[in-house]
Parts: sequence; structure tokens; C-alpha cells
Amino acid sequence: MKLIVDAQLPRRLVLQLRQFGFEAKHTCGLESGNRTPDDTIARIADREKATVVTKDSDFVNSHIISASPKKLLLISTGNISNKVLLELFERHIGAITLALNESNFVELNQQGLVIH
Repeated sequence: MKLIVDAQLPRRLVLQLRQFGFEAKHTCGLESGNRTPDDTIARIADREKATVVTKDSDFVNSHIISASPKKLLLISTGNISNKVLLELFERHIGAITLALNESNFVELNQQGLVIH
């Protein structure tokens, strides 16, 4: 499964996701880096059949209104440390994988997953 991790999330998350077997990249690796506009990130994700991993609610609006990005993992944890975020992913990675295989819009919060 391919993932594109948005700018406001740590690059260490990409490393962790790769350890879990995902094909993951961070927006800092895109041509315009972390300055890549959201619509461009969505187009890249759709073209590569990747899921956008983000905290940015603008992607939710775009997903709902125009179905782009086609697949979305929204991180709605509020402000937490990177360490806690990585632990949250580690604790829920199995459920995240299953949810992304079944749904186009999944949300990870501090309590667990919400499948939309």
C-alpha cells in the first residue's frame, strides 16, 4: 500500500510506515517539497493510487466534495508529541491497514480509528 505523508507530520512517521511494510514518502520528497499545494498532492496520490496521510482538514473537504484525494487517512489527535503519534500508529497499524483496505476515508484519533 502506498502512502504520502503530508508536511505537518514528522518524517520519522515515513520511516516507521516503511518498517510496517508500506511504500511511504513524505511531501518533503516531492518536487516542490513541503510547499507542494494540497491539490497537487491529491493529484499525485490519485495518480499513484496512494493514500494521503494528513492532519489538514482541507483534504477532508476536497475528498468529500471532489473525491480527490481518493483515499485519505486523517490524523485528528490534536497536538501530541511525535513520540506519542508514532506509538499511536504502532498500536493501531493492523487496524489502520484493514480500514484502508475497506474504506476510502479513515480517521485516527487518540481513542482509535473511525471509518467514514
